[in-house]
Amino acid sequence: MKAEKDKISRLLKTARGQLDGILKMVEEDRYCMDISHQLMATEAILNKANKEILSAHLKHCVKEATSDEEKDEKIDELVAMLGKILK
Repeated sequence: MKAEKDKISRLLKTARGQLDGILKMVEEDRYCMDISHQLMATEAILNKANKEILSAHLKHCVKEATSDEEKDEKIDELVAMLGKILK
C-alpha cells in the first residue's frame, strides 16, 4: 500500500473508537437520531480513508505500472471499485 499509513491508521482508529461509542449508545438505549448521527460521522471517516487509499492507487500503482496492459488492469480495478461505491 502506497497511501500514507500514519494518516490511514489514524482515520481507522478514530472510526474504531466511534464504533465502540456507538455500540455503547445502542446498549444504553440512547436516542435513535443521536446514534444515526454518530453512524454518519463514522461513515464519513471511513469514506475519507477509502479516498486516500484510492488516490494512492492512482498516484502510485497506476502511475508506476510498467506496461500499458498493467496500467489498464490497475485502472479497471479502480473502475470496478468505484462501481461498488457508487451503487
